[in-house]
Amino acid sequence: MSAKHSAPVANAARDGFLKRWVRLSTLLLATTAFAGSAHGDEGMWLIDQTAGYASIAPDSSEKVTLPLGAVTALGSCTASFVSSAGLLLTNHHCLSGSVQYNSAPDRNYWTNGFVARERRDELPAAPGTRIHVIEQWREVTRELDAGTAGLAKKQREKLVESRRKALLAPCESLPGRRCYIRSYWGGTRQYFEQRLELQDIRLVYAPAAGLGDFGGDTDNWNWPRHSGDFGFYRAYVAPDGTPAPYAAGNIPYTPPAVLTVSREGVSEGEPVWTAGFPVSTNRLATAAEATFDLSRYEPAWLALLKDYEAQIVAATAGQAEKQMRYANILDNASNYRKKLIGSLAGAEAANVPARKQAFEAALQRWAKGKAGQDKLAPALGILNAAASEREAMRLYSLQRSTLERAQLLQAARVLYRWAKERGKADADRAAGFRDADRQLVSDRLRRIQSRFDALVDRSLFERALEEYHKLPASERSQAFETHVGAMDLDQVYSATRLGNLDDRLAWLDQPASAFERSTDPFIQLAVTLYPDDEAREEASRALSKRTEAARDTYLAAVAAYRNAAGMPAYPDADGTMRISRGRIERQVRDGEIWTPFTTAVGLLEKQRGDGDFNAPERLVSAIRARDFGAYAVADTGQMPVNFLSSADITNGNSGSPTLNAKGEIVGLVFDGTTDGVISDWFHVAERNRTIHVDIRFILWVMEKVDGAGHIVREMTGPQ
Repeated sequence: MSAKHSAPVANAARDGFLKRWVRLSTLLLATTAFAGSAHGDEGMWLIDQTAGYASIAPDSSEKVTLPLGAVTALGSCTASFVSSAGLLLTNHHCLSGSVQYNSAPDRNYWTNGFVARERRDELPAAPGTRIHVIEQWREVTRELDAGTAGLAKKQREKLVESRRKALLAPCESLPGRRCYIRSYWGGTRQYFEQRLELQDIRLVYAPAAGLGDFGGDTDNWNWPRHSGDFGFYRAYVAPDGTPAPYAAGNIPYTPPAVLTVSREGVSEGEPVWTAGFPVSTNRLATAAEATFDLSRYEPAWLALLKDYEAQIVAATAGQAEKQMRYANILDNASNYRKKLIGSLAGAEAANVPARKQAFEAALQRWAKGKAGQDKLAPALGILNAAASEREAMRLYSLQRSTLERAQLLQAARVLYRWAKERGKADADRAAGFRDADRQLVSDRLRRIQSRFDALVDRSLFERALEEYHKLPASERSQAFETHVGAMDLDQVYSATRLGNLDDRLAWLDQPASAFERSTDPFIQLAVTLYPDDEAREEASRALSKRTEAARDTYLAAVAAYRNAAGMPAYPDADGTMRISRGRIERQVRDGEIWTPFTTAVGLLEKQRGDGDFNAPERLVSAIRARDFGAYAVADTGQMPVNFLSSADITNGNSGSPTLNAKGEIVGLVFDGTTDGVISDWFHVAERNRTIHVDIRFILWVMEKVDGAGHIVREMTGPQ
């Protein structure tokens, strides 16, 4: 990365960080396993954990690039740099919001796909699209905890907090950075992370939805799959190399590393690994917490999602433009609904609550009588005693969240919260409402413009009010109910000005008092809801504070127990980079065998020309011609489309590069299976499988189907 793409004061730290990553990458590329074979391929490992699980020494003669430095966070997805001109490869479903944002009846990129023939043709991504590049990542436990062992609790907390602020201050003074200190295993391990936030992201290429989402809801979370779930963005910066919003004069960003593309692909049994930003897992939840979620919370969430999907389908039926506006929202709801179905089915089939209880019992037997573990039993008692209180909070919060489906009410609530937070010192504001977040809030308001229809929104709001009124009276805002009960919804939507983008954005600079005087009906509703929102947030914070020490004790004990037993000891996913190892592997089920590859011929067999199986005719014709060239498997002549591996992933890993032992990209993670979804709660090796799109299929589609050979050449160079 050239100096112009980072602030000078960060260069020395950045260079040292990249050198450490080179050493780590060398080790990873020569590693055949991260964890002990007894635990299969379980593990979403922190960056510095993987080296400790290497089973062989690195081959110093092997040519090594810097694969980890090319992997970036993209919202709730992952993307990777594949050219020195800022070209990013990710999943189609990770950039579908930008496809929808740029589509209109006269330019239906959703149905027809989009290819920028030149850089000037690239389109702005949907507002709020960001790429996060890790610049620094290091453990800071000793720096924070030095000399605190003998201090009283409040003294220690005060000293550690002052040190945290001192560590974050240099990073927070840099423009375009996001800065974090993350705590793991009950505070026994703490890490500093600095990310460069790139704002000008542009859509380069997205295949037609009939390919990028081939199989749709029917195939989602299932095997076999035949989906071309890939697409490309490009990151831009200001001419001086600093992060900047979209501008015609911006230039392509030069990344710190670029992945090498493999044209040879992979075969069954071959080891692979992935790097990405999984959002969350619950493997460290207590048995009581897991039992509640799987027996009550997830079923309730599933019912609400089913209802939400049905509402959108009914409200947009037969109206192509409205269907286009709500396509991305509907896809997201459908995707998570199906994941919940798999989670609940897997919990029953794998008896996860019983497995969690057995683990907890073994943990307590191990801790009994051990020095330093006398607090475990009381800690579990505290967590279990608080469980029913937390469960009720979460269930009612889920039901109240239906109000957020009304986009104008949601906008009004965000705006009023923004105004209230602006009355505080910046450091005291809630996450997401600091000065550095203004553009993100603005972008959130802008996104509404391309995915909103007043009649559809009114329908969703009316149904949300019905759901809200089902809550016990103690869980509802009486001021809100009185206010909304006196309103006619037709008049609400005709009187509000929040449907206009300029009016929405203008509220960003208004004080809270202006909201309280406003006659806009949605602003009034937001004002009446705010005290209830604040009270519930405070109650949740208070509960977390009361159980914080118990949670820390429990997590520290789990880490110590797992390490002592030789079991994997990695923290739950939390949006940080994680590395997972797997192999191309079939799955044997009762009465059937899932072979690890699907082919283009199989895609043709599913093709119906409508609904979920409506591949573009140009793809169908190309497959029938069997002109697969060098991308065909040598001994069969078949074109691979998707493959299975045992890599350990979850939401947020979408778009994660699948790398071979040389660090070359051989595919993209894009899905899991309903069998394996339960691994969010408890990793079940025999059920866990990850679905990838094969890089050979991606390159072939680009060259032979969509006329995007120029992008292939940018990635791979002249052939």
